Amino acid sequence: MPAAYIENETEFDALLSAESLFVVDCTAAWCGPCKLVAPLIDRLADEYGDRVKVLKLDLDANQAVAKRYGIRSIPAVMFFQQGDVAETLVGAKKYDEYSETLSKYLG
Repeated sequence: MPAAYIENETEFDALLSAESLFVVDCTAAWCGPCKLVAPLIDRLADEYGDRVKVLKLDLDANQAVAKRYGIRSIPAVMFFQQGDVAETLVGAKKYDEYSETLSKYLG
């Protein structure tokens, strides 16, 4: 099942308070490398979806969130723990990097 998109900043803020751990792929339709990362994030959602929320965020539609976290280049995959950014992977990475990073926080 593909990773769902976060609709807006309100939904994003709700996740911060509700989820102890979640992953957000910051993306945009015009971003070439983001298209390479998208299927990897979908795979992450598929494999870990029963334990953690894996989501996508369109930065064109959510510039306030990008500004809040200082996202200047995408793709950027943020790992949130207890409402804070625990780690951000910037640029297109291999699937293993995303899964190993997530596994660290799952304990």
